[in-house]
Amino acid sequence: AATVNKQVSLAFCCLCIVSPPGYLIGYVSHRKPQTTTPTLNCDAGVELEAEKQQDGSQAVVAPVSDPQLDWKDITKLLKQKLTSQAFEKVLKDYDMNRRSAGSDEDKSLANRIYGEFRKQQMDPWTDIHYVQLQMPDSERPNQVLFGSDVFKPTGYLAYSATGKVQGKLVYGNYGRQEDLDVLQKKNVELKGSVMLLRTGKISFAEQVDNAATKGASAVLIYPDVEDYKYLANTALYGHVHLGSGDPYTPGFPSFNHTQFPPTQSSGLPKIPAQTITANMASTLLQNIGGPESDESFKGGLSSLTYRLGGIENVTVEVNNVLVNKEIHNVFGVIKGFTDPDRYVVLGAQRDAWGKGYAKATVGTSVLLELARAVKEMVEKDGFRPKRSLVFASWSAGEYGSVGATEWLEGYMSSIDRSVITYISLDGVVMGRGSFMASASPLLYSLLENTMKEVQSPLGSGTILRPMSMDDPSYPFLAFSGIPAVSFHFISPNAYTYYGTNLDSMDHLNYQTNHHTSEMTAVAAQFAGQMALRLIHDRLLNLDVSRYSSVVTSAVGRVNGRISQLKQEVNSIWLMGARGSFQRAADALNLAITNTDLNDKEACRILNDRMLRVEHTLLSPYVSPVETPFRHLLLEI
Repeated sequence: AATVNKQVSLAFCCLCIVSPPGYLIGYVSHRKPQTTTPTLNCDAGVELEAEKQQDGSQAVVAPVSDPQLDWKDITKLLKQKLTSQAFEKVLKDYDMNRRSAGSDEDKSLANRIYGEFRKQQMDPWTDIHYVQLQMPDSERPNQVLFGSDVFKPTGYLAYSATGKVQGKLVYGNYGRQEDLDVLQKKNVELKGSVMLLRTGKISFAEQVDNAATKGASAVLIYPDVEDYKYLANTALYGHVHLGSGDPYTPGFPSFNHTQFPPTQSSGLPKIPAQTITANMASTLLQNIGGPESDESFKGGLSSLTYRLGGIENVTVEVNNVLVNKEIHNVFGVIKGFTDPDRYVVLGAQRDAWGKGYAKATVGTSVLLELARAVKEMVEKDGFRPKRSLVFASWSAGEYGSVGATEWLEGYMSSIDRSVITYISLDGVVMGRGSFMASASPLLYSLLENTMKEVQSPLGSGTILRPMSMDDPSYPFLAFSGIPAVSFHFISPNAYTYYGTNLDSMDHLNYQTNHHTSEMTAVAAQFAGQMALRLIHDRLLNLDVSRYSSVVTSAVGRVNGRISQLKQEVNSIWLMGARGSFQRAADALNLAITNTDLNDKEACRILNDRMLRVEHTLLSPYVSPVETPFRHLLLEI
């Protein structure tokens, strides 16, 4: 039934694209005559409301002359203002020992960012949510019992099911579907087992979900030394919610005193899950018993033979507790001069499990320096962006993009009509030498063009990969239908300190060969140029044609599944829907070619049509309670 719904939705989205009136959604903000930049209604969070004069008539906005700066001037100015020297200072200023979500340190940092936005006269505002975060119980620590050994790990997995369970210990490699299939082919009993998995390849949440689907009673996850070269007693932190946002208010914002039905996200696991250190895992693997594993299952613990288990019992006890926390999302805005009610959002996670240097400090620094640079370009250099640029500092990102998702849920009815693109600044510097990005296909051309323009020590490695479920941009794309992009400058050797207390300035400096501030400046220029392209050009840099191959591939996968069904299903209509999508994309591109780009209203109509493409790929048939993410082409 779910597959049929997606097929119907695919056809539905094609019809929406064919019909231009479906894109004429939105509204134009009118304001009183003024000599300064038009203002956003920050109290509303995302909506721009028309103001009226005292006699009730709509105010008339004085026409703003076209900007004198060409694109070459703009990029030159941006590069001049984003220097490695400036980042060296701001990186030190925002390096903190603790910044856990909802803590005093987190709120203090939010106030600092708010103050910076206010100093730049960016009309800052704060979006406050009251969310439930799961944390260890200090009086009843989580523990693992194996024979005479009792382990009490300090790391944990938020949103794990709680309780005490016992089962046969089974080693399942990374816990991917293909790994578990190998175990079943070797007749290793998975039902009721406690699965020992090494972290990597897929998210914690997907590992636990895969194990639960096979009937496991609990999951233990550790960092194998083959993948993670740090100290063997390093604790791991993360979350196992197969979704994003506060899982106890799925589809609804966690505003104060707001009453919602008592429901939970379907993405919450039904079994306990706990992280352990490599040292603890080594003890378990030395005594696990059972048949020897395949070569692909073997990790880097040279002192033992990797076996599949199914012989010895292990007990897992998880006593995490839910804690109500107040979290603050902080925003600042640089307003557009032509279409101020259309905007690009640049966002960075502010919290972290430990120091969070690469995860949070770098992104926050880029956010603030970009805000300062662009504001200065507007105030002093004559830059006149057509659309607005919103800078967002999120909290509770480590728990599954909680702050960002709550904002999306709070303004769901209007946000997809106004936000052009979301650009994530999380983890933009994880090394030096290569580049990796994940994005909506609508942004592929913009990504490629920006890569050519930004001069950087990229080396030869450039990777464009599908967006994973734990990507901070994923909720924007898969939940709200907003084109989104994440990118990372990386080294050949992966930065492995995410989710540990070792994510520090020293480790990132080592990874970048002590060029962290230089690489941060390059990352800021890259994000800045993408954002400025989207708010500067008359026509949005969203390439609808890049979705054609993605749709064709998705239809092929659906046809493959249909062919495996015992009952006959006619898929001719699905091929027709794919053809309709292609014709709609061709028609839109033809309309762009035949439009006078000096006609502001015509450009706005075309831009709104492009803006609706991503949203029409969201299934209208699923509930966020049952399916946290509903993008047709990401879920197939």
